[in-house]
Amino acid sequence: MLEKLRQTGGNSALADIPLQVHGRYTRIEILAAVGAGEGAKVPDWREGVYDAAKARADLLIFTLDKTSGDFSPTTRYRDYAISPELIHWESQSTLPAASPTGQRYQRHATMNRRILLFARARADERAFWFLGPATYVSHEGERPMAITWRLETPLSGDLFTAFAAAVA
Repeated sequence: MLEKLRQTGGNSALADIPLQVHGRYTRIEILAAVGAGEGAKVPDWREGVYDAAKARADLLIFTLDKTSGDFSPTTRYRDYAISPELIHWESQSTLPAASPTGQRYQRHATMNRRILLFARARADERAFWFLGPATYVSHEGERPMAITWRLETPLSGDLFTAFAAAVA
């Protein structure tokens, strides 16, 4: 990975992951991009989080409009764009801040891990927008943790407007 970063001038957080920020991808495409699975077989991924250990990344996917689909009261997390640069995301309802996963989210940068965010407006959309790498800003509470992430690449005006409309 360091060699790839040197070849790209050292400034690309995604030099080793073939995804385009603000592109749209299915879960299978996302997993393939981070090298998850073996050969043509990719691992199951039903929840909104995936520890892509091989890529040293946590993949966080979420649906903005939870009024449709099979969202139970315990999975209607409040996920939304605060601004083009900031995303409010809620962890799974059982996650304590002091747990290994909670600590990994908070300390990802010092652990040399990436947080990669993906979002879709509605549950009937198969593909997710790749919002890009994000860094931890802060959190409130736990079970779930309400985390604010700062995007490396701000949302375009059109994408921010569409996301704001999805949760209005």
